[in-house]
Amino acid sequence: MRLVVIGGVAAGLSAASRARRIDAGLEILVLERGETISYGACGLPYYLEGRVRDAAELIVYTPEYFRKERNITVRTRAAVTEIAHARREVTLDGGERIHYDRLVIATGARPYCGIEGAELPHVFRLQTLADGIALKSYLAERLPQRAVVIGAGYIGLEAADALRRNGLAVTIIDSGACLLRRDDAELTAILVKHLKRYGVEARLGTRVRSIQPDRVEDSPCDLVVLATGLQPNAELAFEAGVQRGITGAIAVDERMQTNLGGVYAAGDCAETMHLVTGRPAYVPLGTTANKMGRVAGANAAGARERFDGVVGTCIVSVFGMGLGMTGLSVAQARREGFAPISVRIEARDRVRYFGGRPTSVELVADQKTGRLLGGVVMGERGVEGRINVIATALHARMKADDFERLDLAYAPPFSTTWDPLLIAAQQLVHKL
Repeated sequence: MRLVVIGGVAAGLSAASRARRIDAGLEILVLERGETISYGACGLPYYLEGRVRDAAELIVYTPEYFRKERNITVRTRAAVTEIAHARREVTLDGGERIHYDRLVIATGARPYCGIEGAELPHVFRLQTLADGIALKSYLAERLPQRAVVIGAGYIGLEAADALRRNGLAVTIIDSGACLLRRDDAELTAILVKHLKRYGVEARLGTRVRSIQPDRVEDSPCDLVVLATGLQPNAELAFEAGVQRGITGAIAVDERMQTNLGGVYAAGDCAETMHLVTGRPAYVPLGTTANKMGRVAGANAAGARERFDGVVGTCIVSVFGMGLGMTGLSVAQARREGFAPISVRIEARDRVRYFGGRPTSVELVADQKTGRLLGGVVMGERGVEGRINVIATALHARMKADDFERLDLAYAPPFSTTWDPLLIAAQQLVHKL
Protein backbone atom coordinates (compact mmCIF):
# COMPACT_ATOMS: atom_id res chain seq x y z
CA MET A 1 0.00 0.00 0.00
CA ARG A 2 1.30 3.45 -0.92
CA LEU A 3 0.11 6.68 0.63
CA VAL A 4 0.94 9.81 -1.34
CA VAL A 5 0.69 13.19 0.40
CA ILE A 6 0.64 16.36 -1.71
CA GLY A 7 2.14 19.13 0.43
CA GLY A 8 5.04 19.09 2.85
CA VAL A 9 4.26 21.69 5.47
CA ALA A 10 1.90 21.56 8.48
CA ALA A 11 -1.03 19.39 7.41
CA GLY A 12 0.89 17.21 4.98
CA LEU A 13 3.66 16.22 7.34
CA SER A 14 1.24 15.74 10.23
CA ALA A 15 -0.70 13.35 7.99
CA ALA A 16 2.41 11.44 6.96
CA SER A 17 3.73 11.18 10.53
CA ARG A 18 0.42 9.99 11.93
CA ALA A 19 0.00 7.44 9.13
CA ARG A 20 3.44 6.04 9.92
CA ARG A 21 2.50 5.55 13.59
CA ILE A 22 -0.67 3.72 12.56
CA ASP A 23 0.95 1.47 9.94
CA ALA A 24 4.68 0.74 10.17
CA GLY A 25 4.66 -1.08 6.81
CA LEU A 26 2.88 1.56 4.75
CA GLU A 27 4.91 3.16 1.96
CA ILE A 28 4.61 6.93 2.40
CA LEU A 29 5.67 9.54 -0.15
CA VAL A 30 5.34 13.29 0.41
CA LEU A 31 5.51 15.60 -2.60
CA GLU A 32 6.35 19.24 -1.88
CA ARG A 33 6.56 21.79 -4.68
CA GLY A 34 8.80 24.15 -2.71
CA GLU A 35 12.39 23.81 -1.59
CA THR A 36 11.76 23.71 2.16
CA ILE A 37 9.48 21.59 4.34
CA SER A 38 8.31 21.74 7.94
CA TYR A 39 9.00 25.36 8.83
CA GLY A 40 7.25 27.67 11.26
CA ALA A 41 5.50 30.18 9.00
CA CYS A 42 3.98 31.84 12.08
CA GLY A 43 7.51 32.87 13.09
CA LEU A 44 8.12 34.89 9.91
CA PRO A 45 7.06 38.26 11.39
CA TYR A 46 9.50 37.74 14.26
CA TYR A 47 12.28 36.90 11.80
CA LEU A 48 11.40 40.09 9.95
CA GLU A 49 11.43 42.02 13.22
CA GLY A 50 14.84 40.60 14.21
CA ARG A 51 13.80 38.60 17.26
CA VAL A 52 14.54 35.43 15.26
CA ARG A 53 18.03 36.05 13.91
CA ASP A 54 18.39 33.26 11.36
CA ALA A 55 15.68 31.92 9.05
CA ALA A 56 17.12 28.43 9.58
CA GLU A 57 15.81 28.55 13.15
CA LEU A 58 12.28 28.35 11.73
CA ILE A 59 12.97 25.02 10.01
CA VAL A 60 11.75 22.17 12.23
CA TYR A 61 12.61 19.08 10.18
CA THR A 62 14.39 18.23 6.94
CA PRO A 63 13.65 15.58 4.30
CA GLU A 64 16.66 13.64 5.61
CA TYR A 65 15.13 13.52 9.07
CA PHE A 66 11.90 12.03 7.76
CA ARG A 67 13.80 9.49 5.69
CA LYS A 68 16.11 8.32 8.49
CA GLU A 69 13.91 8.67 11.56
CA ARG A 70 10.41 7.99 10.26
CA ASN A 71 10.92 6.01 7.07
CA ILE A 72 8.98 8.61 5.07
CA THR A 73 10.21 9.73 1.66
CA VAL A 74 9.93 13.47 1.08
CA ARG A 75 10.61 14.94 -2.35
CA THR A 76 11.00 18.70 -2.69
CA ARG A 77 10.60 20.64 -5.94
CA ALA A 78 7.99 18.04 -6.86
CA ALA A 79 5.00 20.01 -8.14
CA VAL A 80 1.90 17.92 -8.83
CA THR A 81 0.08 19.09 -11.95
CA GLU A 82 -2.69 16.50 -12.19
CA ILE A 83 -4.59 13.96 -10.12
CA ALA A 84 -6.07 11.09 -12.15
CA HIS A 85 -8.11 9.29 -9.54
CA ALA A 86 -9.52 6.70 -11.95
CA ARG A 87 -5.95 5.46 -12.45
CA ARG A 88 -4.86 6.28 -8.89
CA GLU A 89 -2.04 8.44 -10.25
CA VAL A 90 -0.60 11.89 -9.76
CA THR A 91 1.47 13.58 -12.47
CA LEU A 92 4.42 15.80 -11.68
CA ASP A 93 5.63 18.84 -13.54
CA GLY A 94 7.87 17.17 -16.09
CA GLY A 95 5.56 14.27 -16.79
CA GLU A 96 6.48 11.69 -14.15
CA ARG A 97 3.51 9.63 -12.99
CA ILE A 98 3.26 8.25 -9.46
CA HIS A 99 0.77 5.62 -8.33
CA TYR A 100 -1.12 5.87 -5.04
CA ASP A 101 -3.53 3.68 -3.12
CA ARG A 102 -4.52 6.44 -0.71
CA LEU A 103 -4.06 10.17 -1.23
CA VAL A 104 -3.95 13.14 1.15
CA ILE A 105 -4.30 16.56 -0.44
CA ALA A 106 -2.60 19.19 1.73
CA THR A 107 -1.85 21.84 -0.87
CA GLY A 108 -2.34 24.78 1.49
CA ALA A 109 -3.41 28.26 0.43
CA ARG A 110 -2.04 31.30 -1.32
CA PRO A 111 -2.48 35.02 -0.69
CA TYR A 112 -5.55 36.48 -2.33
CA CYS A 113 -4.54 39.34 -4.57
CA GLY A 114 -6.27 40.62 -7.71
CA ILE A 115 -4.51 44.00 -7.42
CA GLU A 116 -2.78 45.61 -10.37
CA GLY A 117 0.93 46.09 -9.72
CA ALA A 118 1.18 43.22 -7.23
CA GLU A 119 4.21 41.82 -9.07
CA LEU A 120 6.32 44.99 -8.80
CA PRO A 121 9.75 44.39 -7.23
CA HIS A 122 8.94 46.32 -4.04
CA VAL A 123 5.81 44.24 -3.31
CA PHE A 124 6.15 41.28 -0.96
CA ARG A 125 4.07 38.60 0.73
CA LEU A 126 4.75 36.98 4.07
CA GLN A 127 3.57 33.40 3.72
CA THR A 128 6.53 31.16 2.92
CA LEU A 129 10.07 30.97 4.24
CA ALA A 130 11.31 32.28 0.89
CA ASP A 131 8.95 35.27 1.26
CA GLY A 132 10.41 36.12 4.64
CA ILE A 133 14.02 35.82 3.47
CA ALA A 134 13.36 37.98 0.40
CA LEU A 135 11.66 40.71 2.43
CA LYS A 136 14.38 40.68 5.08
CA SER A 137 17.05 41.03 2.38
CA TYR A 138 15.16 43.92 0.78
CA LEU A 139 15.04 45.76 4.10
CA ALA A 140 18.80 45.34 4.59
CA GLU A 141 19.85 46.19 1.03
CA ARG A 142 17.38 48.88 -0.06
CA LEU A 143 16.70 50.56 3.29
CA PRO A 144 13.08 51.51 2.55
CA GLN A 145 11.57 54.27 4.65
CA ARG A 146 7.81 53.99 4.15
CA ALA A 147 5.69 50.86 3.97
CA VAL A 148 2.07 50.10 3.18
CA VAL A 149 0.54 46.87 4.45
CA ILE A 150 -2.55 45.90 2.46
CA GLY A 151 -4.81 43.85 4.70
CA ALA A 152 -5.70 44.19 8.38
CA GLY A 153 -5.86 40.56 9.44
CA TYR A 154 -3.47 39.11 11.98
CA ILE A 155 -0.67 38.69 9.39
CA GLY A 156 -1.09 42.32 8.37
CA LEU A 157 -0.92 43.55 11.96
CA GLU A 158 2.13 41.40 12.72
CA ALA A 159 3.85 42.66 9.58
CA ALA A 160 3.09 46.27 10.49
CA ASP A 161 4.53 45.71 13.96
CA ALA A 162 7.72 44.15 12.54
CA LEU A 163 8.23 46.87 9.92
CA ARG A 164 7.67 49.66 12.43
CA ARG A 165 10.29 48.10 14.72
CA ASN A 166 12.65 48.23 11.73
CA GLY A 167 12.18 52.00 11.67
CA LEU A 168 9.74 52.32 8.77
CA ALA A 169 6.70 54.57 8.69
CA VAL A 170 3.77 52.18 8.26
CA THR A 171 0.23 52.54 6.94
CA ILE A 172 -2.30 49.69 7.02
CA ILE A 173 -5.01 49.78 4.34
CA ASP A 174 -8.04 47.51 4.33
CA SER A 175 -11.30 47.58 2.42
CA GLY A 176 -13.29 46.43 5.45
CA ALA A 177 -14.57 48.53 8.31
CA CYS A 178 -13.00 46.40 11.07
CA LEU A 179 -9.57 45.08 11.95
CA LEU A 180 -8.92 41.34 12.16
CA ARG A 181 -12.17 40.65 10.23
CA ARG A 182 -13.92 40.31 13.58
CA ASP A 183 -16.76 42.69 12.68
CA ASP A 184 -16.41 44.41 16.05
CA ALA A 185 -16.44 48.22 15.92
CA GLU A 186 -15.47 48.69 19.56
CA LEU A 187 -12.52 46.30 19.31
CA THR A 188 -11.41 48.04 16.11
CA ALA A 189 -11.50 51.46 17.78
CA ILE A 190 -9.28 50.19 20.60
CA LEU A 191 -6.81 48.67 18.15
CA VAL A 192 -6.69 51.72 15.88
CA LYS A 193 -5.88 53.89 18.90
CA HIS A 194 -3.19 51.42 20.01
CA LEU A 195 -1.61 51.35 16.54
CA LYS A 196 -1.61 55.14 16.33
CA ARG A 197 0.21 55.31 19.66
CA TYR A 198 3.08 53.42 18.03
CA GLY A 199 3.07 55.39 14.80
CA VAL A 200 1.00 53.12 12.56
CA GLU A 201 -1.87 54.66 10.60
CA ALA A 202 -4.87 52.45 9.84
CA ARG A 203 -7.00 53.39 6.84
CA LEU A 204 -10.14 51.29 6.82
CA GLY A 205 -12.88 51.19 4.22
CA THR A 206 -10.34 51.89 1.48
CA ARG A 207 -10.26 49.56 -1.51
CA VAL A 208 -6.86 49.19 -3.19
CA ARG A 209 -7.23 48.87 -6.95
CA SER A 210 -3.60 49.26 -7.98
CA ILE A 211 -0.07 49.56 -6.62
CA GLN A 212 2.24 52.18 -8.09
CA PRO A 213 6.07 52.22 -7.84
CA ASP A 214 5.96 55.01 -5.25
CA ARG A 215 2.49 54.80 -3.69
CA VAL A 216 -0.63 52.80 -2.89
CA GLU A 217 -3.70 54.91 -3.58
CA ASP A 218 -2.61 58.24 -2.06
CA SER A 219 -0.19 56.76 0.51
CA PRO A 220 3.48 57.27 -0.51
CA CYS A 221 5.66 54.20 0.04
CA ASP A 222 8.73 52.34 -1.18
CA LEU A 223 7.68 48.94 0.22
CA VAL A 224 4.37 47.06 0.10
CA VAL A 225 3.34 43.92 1.99
CA LEU A 226 0.30 42.05 0.71
CA ALA A 227 -1.69 40.53 3.56
CA THR A 228 -5.05 40.41 1.85
CA GLY A 229 -6.14 37.04 3.16
CA LEU A 230 -5.79 33.51 1.84
CA GLN A 231 -7.58 31.43 -0.76
CA PRO A 232 -7.29 27.63 -0.89
CA ASN A 233 -5.01 25.93 -3.39
CA ALA A 234 -7.78 23.57 -4.38
CA GLU A 235 -8.00 23.80 -8.17
CA LEU A 236 -5.94 20.63 -8.59
CA ALA A 237 -8.43 18.74 -6.43
CA PHE A 238 -11.51 20.20 -8.11
CA GLU A 239 -10.18 19.28 -11.56
CA ALA A 240 -9.87 15.68 -10.31
CA GLY A 241 -13.53 15.60 -9.25
CA VAL A 242 -13.17 16.50 -5.57
CA GLN A 243 -16.23 18.36 -4.31
CA ARG A 244 -16.04 22.08 -3.55
CA GLY A 245 -17.47 23.12 -0.19
CA ILE A 246 -19.73 26.10 0.47
CA THR A 247 -16.71 28.15 1.61
CA GLY A 248 -14.89 27.59 -1.67
CA ALA A 249 -12.41 25.16 -0.10
CA ILE A 250 -12.43 21.36 -0.35
CA ALA A 251 -15.44 19.71 1.31
CA VAL A 252 -14.53 16.94 3.77
CA ASP A 253 -16.37 14.93 6.42
CA GLU A 254 -15.32 14.52 10.06
CA ARG A 255 -12.78 11.89 8.95
CA MET A 256 -11.23 14.37 6.48
CA GLN A 257 -12.40 12.23 3.56
CA THR A 258 -13.52 13.85 0.32
CA ASN A 259 -16.26 12.59 -1.95
CA LEU A 260 -13.66 10.40 -3.72
CA GLY A 261 -12.93 7.09 -2.04
CA GLY A 262 -9.46 6.92 -0.53
CA VAL A 263 -8.82 10.65 -1.04
CA TYR A 264 -8.49 12.89 2.01
CA ALA A 265 -7.83 16.62 2.36
CA ALA A 266 -6.50 18.66 5.24
CA GLY A 267 -5.12 22.06 6.14
CA ASP A 268 -5.58 25.41 4.44
CA CYS A 269 -6.98 23.86 1.24
CA ALA A 270 -9.97 22.32 3.07
CA GLU A 271 -12.90 23.58 5.08
CA THR A 272 -13.81 22.41 8.55
CA MET A 273 -16.79 22.64 10.89
CA HIS A 274 -17.35 25.66 13.14
CA LEU A 275 -18.53 24.25 16.45
CA VAL A 276 -20.43 27.39 17.47
CA THR A 277 -22.41 27.85 14.26
CA GLY A 278 -22.58 24.17 13.32
CA ARG A 279 -21.73 25.11 9.73
CA PRO A 280 -18.68 24.61 7.49
CA ALA A 281 -16.02 27.30 7.88
CA TYR A 282 -12.71 28.17 6.30
CA VAL A 283 -10.15 28.70 9.08
CA PRO A 284 -6.61 28.71 7.61
CA LEU A 285 -4.52 28.49 10.79
CA GLY A 286 -1.50 26.34 11.58
CA THR A 287 -3.14 24.76 14.62
CA THR A 288 -6.17 23.73 12.59
CA ALA A 289 -4.00 22.40 9.76
CA ASN A 290 -1.97 20.17 12.06
CA LYS A 291 -5.07 18.68 13.67
CA MET A 292 -6.78 18.07 10.35
CA GLY A 293 -3.63 16.50 8.93
CA ARG A 294 -3.26 14.18 11.88
CA VAL A 295 -6.79 12.81 11.42
CA ALA A 296 -6.44 12.56 7.62
CA GLY A 297 -3.23 10.58 7.96
CA ALA A 298 -4.66 8.22 10.57
CA ASN A 299 -7.70 7.40 8.44
CA ALA A 300 -5.65 7.07 5.26
CA ALA A 301 -3.62 4.43 7.11
CA GLY A 302 -6.72 2.47 8.08
CA ALA A 303 -7.74 3.93 11.44
CA ARG A 304 -11.10 5.57 12.23
CA GLU A 305 -10.54 8.94 13.83
CA ARG A 306 -12.59 12.14 13.80
CA PHE A 307 -11.94 15.84 13.78
CA ASP A 308 -15.09 17.55 15.04
CA GLY A 309 -14.08 21.11 14.18
CA VAL A 310 -12.90 24.41 15.63
CA VAL A 311 -14.21 27.50 17.37
CA GLY A 312 -11.88 29.87 15.53
CA THR A 313 -9.41 30.65 18.31
CA CYS A 314 -6.43 32.86 17.46
CA ILE A 315 -4.03 35.18 19.22
CA VAL A 316 -1.79 37.99 18.03
CA SER A 317 0.72 40.37 19.60
CA VAL A 318 0.58 44.00 18.50
CA PHE A 319 3.22 46.30 19.98
CA GLY A 320 3.29 44.46 23.30
CA MET A 321 -0.46 44.01 23.62
CA GLY A 322 -1.80 40.50 23.36
CA LEU A 323 -5.15 40.04 21.66
CA GLY A 324 -6.94 36.70 21.78
CA MET A 325 -10.24 35.95 20.02
CA THR A 326 -12.48 32.91 19.84
CA GLY A 327 -15.97 32.13 18.63
CA LEU A 328 -18.24 34.87 17.29
CA SER A 329 -18.56 38.61 17.74
CA VAL A 330 -21.98 40.12 18.38
CA ALA A 331 -22.42 41.05 14.71
CA GLN A 332 -21.28 37.63 13.51
CA ALA A 333 -23.57 35.87 15.99
CA ARG A 334 -26.54 37.95 14.87
CA ARG A 335 -25.90 37.00 11.23
CA GLU A 336 -25.87 33.35 12.26
CA GLY A 337 -29.35 33.62 13.70
CA PHE A 338 -28.52 33.96 17.40
CA ALA A 339 -29.87 36.64 19.73
CA PRO A 340 -26.49 37.83 21.04
CA ILE A 341 -25.84 39.80 24.19
CA SER A 342 -22.39 40.84 25.41
CA VAL A 343 -20.37 42.55 28.11
CA ARG A 344 -16.89 44.03 27.93
CA ILE A 345 -15.11 44.74 31.19
CA GLU A 346 -11.67 45.96 32.23
CA ALA A 347 -9.95 44.62 35.34
CA ARG A 348 -6.44 44.05 36.67
CA ASP A 349 -4.65 40.91 35.56
CA ARG A 350 -2.93 40.62 38.99
CA VAL A 351 -3.40 42.20 42.37
CA ARG A 352 -2.29 45.81 42.66
CA TYR A 353 0.76 45.15 44.85
CA PHE A 354 2.09 42.68 42.26
CA GLY A 355 1.93 45.26 39.48
CA GLY A 356 -1.53 44.47 38.17
CA ARG A 357 -2.17 45.89 34.70
CA PRO A 358 -5.41 46.41 32.79
CA THR A 359 -6.91 43.42 31.00
CA SER A 360 -10.04 43.68 28.88
CA VAL A 361 -12.48 40.78 28.53
CA GLU A 362 -15.52 40.55 26.29
CA LEU A 363 -17.97 37.66 26.49
CA VAL A 364 -20.80 37.03 24.02
CA ALA A 365 -23.76 34.77 24.77
CA ASP A 366 -27.09 33.83 23.22
CA GLN A 367 -29.88 35.63 25.08
CA LYS A 368 -32.36 32.82 24.43
CA THR A 369 -30.29 29.93 25.77
CA GLY A 370 -27.49 31.54 27.78
CA ARG A 371 -24.94 29.60 25.74
CA LEU A 372 -21.54 31.26 25.32
CA LEU A 373 -20.84 32.20 21.70
CA GLY A 374 -17.48 33.98 21.77
CA GLY A 375 -14.99 36.12 23.58
CA VAL A 376 -12.06 38.51 23.32
CA VAL A 377 -9.21 39.07 25.77
CA MET A 378 -6.76 41.97 25.50
CA GLY A 379 -3.84 42.77 27.75
CA GLU A 380 -0.10 42.62 28.27
CA ARG A 381 -0.03 39.34 30.20
CA GLY A 382 -2.04 36.18 30.61
CA VAL A 383 -4.04 36.61 27.40
CA GLU A 384 -3.20 33.13 26.11
CA GLY A 385 -4.43 31.40 29.25
CA ARG A 386 -7.67 33.35 29.48
CA ILE A 387 -8.64 33.03 25.82
CA ASN A 388 -7.96 29.30 26.03
CA VAL A 389 -10.40 29.04 28.95
CA ILE A 390 -13.09 30.71 26.84
CA ALA A 391 -12.28 28.44 23.88
CA THR A 392 -12.61 25.39 26.12
CA ALA A 393 -15.99 26.63 27.29
CA LEU A 394 -17.13 27.02 23.67
CA HIS A 395 -16.04 23.46 22.88
CA ALA A 396 -18.08 22.27 25.86
CA ARG A 397 -21.12 24.35 24.77
CA MET A 398 -21.03 25.90 28.22
CA LYS A 399 -23.66 28.39 29.39
CA ALA A 400 -22.80 31.71 31.00
CA ASP A 401 -23.96 30.67 34.46
CA ASP A 402 -21.81 27.51 34.28
CA PHE A 403 -18.85 29.61 33.19
CA GLU A 404 -19.41 31.97 36.12
CA ARG A 405 -18.94 29.05 38.54
CA LEU A 406 -15.59 27.88 37.15
CA ASP A 407 -12.97 27.19 39.81
CA LEU A 408 -10.07 29.24 38.42
CA ALA A 409 -6.68 29.45 40.12
CA TYR A 410 -5.71 32.41 42.27
CA ALA A 411 -2.48 33.61 43.81
CA PRO A 412 -1.30 37.24 43.95
CA PRO A 413 1.55 36.82 41.42
CA PHE A 414 -0.87 35.40 38.83
CA SER A 415 -4.35 36.83 39.18
CA THR A 416 -6.88 38.53 41.42
CA THR A 417 -9.33 36.83 43.76
CA TRP A 418 -11.96 37.28 41.09
CA ASP A 419 -10.28 36.60 37.77
CA PRO A 420 -11.25 39.06 34.99
CA LEU A 421 -12.99 36.15 33.24
CA LEU A 422 -15.25 35.60 36.23
CA ILE A 423 -15.96 39.31 36.61
CA ALA A 424 -17.09 39.41 32.98
CA ALA A 425 -19.16 36.25 33.47
CA GLN A 426 -20.91 37.70 36.52
CA GLN A 427 -21.90 40.81 34.60
CA LEU A 428 -23.02 38.72 31.62
CA VAL A 429 -25.23 36.53 33.81
CA HIS A 430 -26.72 39.62 35.44
CA LYS A 431 -27.40 41.12 31.99
CA LEU A 432 -29.00 37.88 30.81
